[in-house]
This record gives sequence, C-alpha cells and structure tokens, in this order.
Amino acid sequence: MDTVTGLEAQRSPSNGLAFDVVATARSKEKGERIIKSLDPSVRPRVSFVVVPDVAQEGAFDEVLQKSGPFRYVVHTASPYKLHWDDPARDCLDPAIQGTTGLLAAIHAHAPTVQRVIITSSSAAMLSPPNHPPLYNENSWADVTWEQAASDAEHAYRGSKTFAERAAWDFMARHRPAFGLAVINNTYTFGPLPRSLPPRSLAASVNTSNQRIHDLISGKMRSGVHPTAPVFTFVDVRDVALAHVRAMTVPEADGKRFYVVGGYFSNPRIAGIVRRRFRELEAGGWLPPPELAEERDDFPEDHWGFDNSRSKEVLGLEYRGLEESVVDTVASIMSLGAPALAGQGKVTSDSSGEDDGSGIGDRGSGVLDASVPTGEISVAHEA
Repeated sequence: MDTVTGLEAQRSPSNGLAFDVVATARSKEKGERIIKSLDPSVRPRVSFVVVPDVAQEGAFDEVLQKSGPFRYVVHTASPYKLHWDDPARDCLDPAIQGTTGLLAAIHAHAPTVQRVIITSSSAAMLSPPNHPPLYNENSWADVTWEQAASDAEHAYRGSKTFAERAAWDFMARHRPAFGLAVINNTYTFGPLPRSLPPRSLAASVNTSNQRIHDLISGKMRSGVHPTAPVFTFVDVRDVALAHVRAMTVPEADGKRFYVVGGYFSNPRIAGIVRRRFRELEAGGWLPPPELAEERDDFPEDHWGFDNSRSKEVLGLEYRGLEESVVDTVASIMSLGAPALAGQGKVTSDSSGEDDGSGIGDRGSGVLDASVPTGEISVAHEA
C-alpha cells in the first residue's frame, strides 16, 4: 500500500476542517498507531475500524452500516510492491475488487454518501515509452491486461488503470445516488506520516520519498542514482488538499484531476539538500557536487503536463520542489534517519532560494467547510 494514504487520513482532520473521520486499517496495531500519531486536539474526531482485506467480498459492509452515517468516502488503498509472484492474483484483482467492492457496498448500504473520492495515479495516464507531447485528464495508459498480468513491470500501472476504469464503468452502469471524483497524482514527496515506526523507517518510507531517504542516509555518496523513469512530482500536502476539495467542491463531481506540481531530478534534489542542510554535506553523507547536480539527467525533450483543471476547479496552488524537499528531509530526520547518528540536530539553512523546478508557491490553505459529525470515511491501510 502506498504510505501516502495514512498521511491523508491524518491531515484531513488536522487542517482546521470540521470533519470527523473513520479510517480503516488492516490491523488494530496499525489503527492505534495512526491515532497516537495525531495531534491530541484532533484525536477525538478520528476513529478506526479494522478491515483486514479490502478486496474481500463485503469487506466494507459492516463499516458502512455500523459506523455511519457518512457523507463522503475516500478510497486510497491499492496494493503496491516491486515484485509479484502472480501479478493478476496479487495486484490486478485486489485493486479492481477493492474499488468496485467499496462502490457496491456504498450503493447498497450508505444512502447518505454524496461523493466518493478515489486515489488513482498518474500511472493510469502515462504510456511509456511512447509519450505524447502533453498529458491531461483525457490521457489513459495504453497498458493491456496481458501485459500487466504477465509482466510485473506493468502490474502496478495496470492495476491503477483497470481499477479506475472499473470505477467509472460502475458509475455509468449503476448510476448511484453518490458522485465520483478521482485524484491522479504523480510521484509524491513531502513530510512522512507520523505513524511510521522509527525502527523500520527505511523499509516504511513510501517509494517516492525513498530517493530522498537514500540521499541523506549516505547511500548515494558515490554518485546520485538515475532519476528515470519519472521526472514529475507533487507534495503530499497538495495531494491531501486535493482530496478534501474534491469532496466538497460541487464542480469536482464526475471529474479526474491530474495532480502534479512540477518537474524534478535526483541531481536537483541533491543540490537543494546541499544548500539547505549544510551539516549533511559536512558530515560526508552527500555525493560531491561533480557527481550530483553537475550531472543533471533531466531530459531536454521531456513531455509536458496540463494541471490547469486542478488549479481552476480545486483551487490548488502547488508547492515548489525546494519546499517539498526541505520539509521531507526535516521530517525524515525527525523520525530518526541514519544520518542523525553522531550528527546532533540537523537544521535547515533558509538562505536558499527555490530553484524553479516546481510550479507555484505554497497553497493558500484548506477549504472553509463544515461537515456534520461522523460523515467522512477514509478507506485505507496505514
């Protein structure tokens, strides 16, 4: 499961919104960890229910019947790992069944739900290596079932594509009383969930942030790792805000949103960290400049993206790369990255300037909304 889901569950109630949240987790231990990681002031508004397997038939029936009523449901769960023994059984089927099963359960048991938000992915849009000049919400990945079921390299892209298509097909076929909006976010940087266990931080960091964790942990001392295949990013706080606004903005109903903040490369990230965290360079954790930012591998002919719908409909103002990287590093260090050993507290040098890799500045805050008690469910695993 993508670790971003836990962060969204934590941030929605802590951003000043009047939401009460019922989260789902695969185990009691994980659910309790989410609650304990929250600011004490918002803990009373967040509860959790254990759903061991979101792909199991009827997995959400009891939650929807006993823990509501709900006005919104946010579905952020999807299996993800690098290797699959059986891509169809372990990745494709759970993603599709988890999505359609939840929609069916809401249709049958939750008449008060007004809108469902699904976290899809830019993977459901992109068609490597045959990229068009520009991607937007009309773009769909060209992956086939045969490719995804037989080749683990295509399994995740296929799972997100087929699960999202199944959701839109469900809406067209059943025409339920609730609406649907989908968030297609790209590689997601930003502060880590406070629920991550410090002792196993390296294994728990989400895939997107792993490169930043590796950089500041000394794993790139001999050279920055190649950036490919993805060179677009978005900050997790912008992704979380996109979910909240997709719930509550009337015009968001029935739409996909390509949520992408800008371009990045590993050498550009290394340059930001070098400028803003001088202690890391002094401690020998970072690669020398000649092996890092002087060898930027960002392709000159990279395809473009159109994120105007997310700006115009959801009002997003994306954080730039520098802010996202700096806050990610600070978060990793606060949770106990290896570079803390013998280093003392690492502080950020605020004299650095944004390198222009991102689009827009920090968002203007969250939507001013009031939602009655007990009316948002977040279906996810932390």
